[in-house]
Amino acid sequence: MITNRRLEVLFTPADFTALEQRDLRETVCVVFDVLRATTSMITALANGAKALVPVAEIPEALGLREKNHDLLLAGERDGVIIESRLTGSIAFDFGNSPREFTKERVRGKTLAITTTNGTRAIRACSPAKKVLIGSFLNLRATARFLRTDIPPQLLVVCSGTFDQASYEDILGAGALCDLLWSAYSHGEVADSAAIARRLFQSAEKDLTAAFAESRNGRRLLKRPDLREDVAFSAQRDSLNIVAELGRNGAIKARKQL
Repeated sequence: MITNRRLEVLFTPADFTALEQRDLRETVCVVFDVLRATTSMITALANGAKALVPVAEIPEALGLREKNHDLLLAGERDGVIIESRLTGSIAFDFGNSPREFTKERVRGKTLAITTTNGTRAIRACSPAKKVLIGSFLNLRATARFLRTDIPPQLLVVCSGTFDQASYEDILGAGALCDLLWSAYSHGEVADSAAIARRLFQSAEKDLTAAFAESRNGRRLLKRPDLREDVAFSAQRDSLNIVAELGRNGAIKARKQL
């Protein structure tokens, strides 16, 4: 029986911004931004995108575009696509709706993406041994991948909404904890992981309804052009893809399972 494993969930942006104070060299991180950044990333990779480069700020994305005119730009501020009035020059090619990242638009392409919280969370985890991108779409594939070599330290990071925790991200974290519980239950399980798991178990029968109760879900459902993103993001295990942040700062499909 292995008892030195550790499982922890970070709920808020304040938690992940403090990661620079932690030694993550032996830690595997899984980042969730369910509504909608990580769901969009997984969808783009499943539809043939070559890579996704997460950046924290708009100027960084524009700088990458200047160096590579074939690079596509994706992202949001306040939930909507980044327009020219925010960049001072060009509008972005994509917003943050997973339904935008179709095969016709992304196959073979590299995209730079910046979102309010999700890309900052991913970047905050970059010193870790591995950084995986989580969503409900690739939940079981991610869990299977982790089970092939159980990390001694697994940190599940919820991107949150602005400076607050987000219900849907905690549900995603809890769902992953639930799938991996037997591998960590005899080790050091943080209360945050137990809380996330219990919340998921209480909501798993109808994830779409649970998402609709969240702050992000309510906001999206009020917009006719974005309301379908809620049900789309609640799809469970529809994609057999694992996505990992490489040392070069690009997210790629790690393995098809």
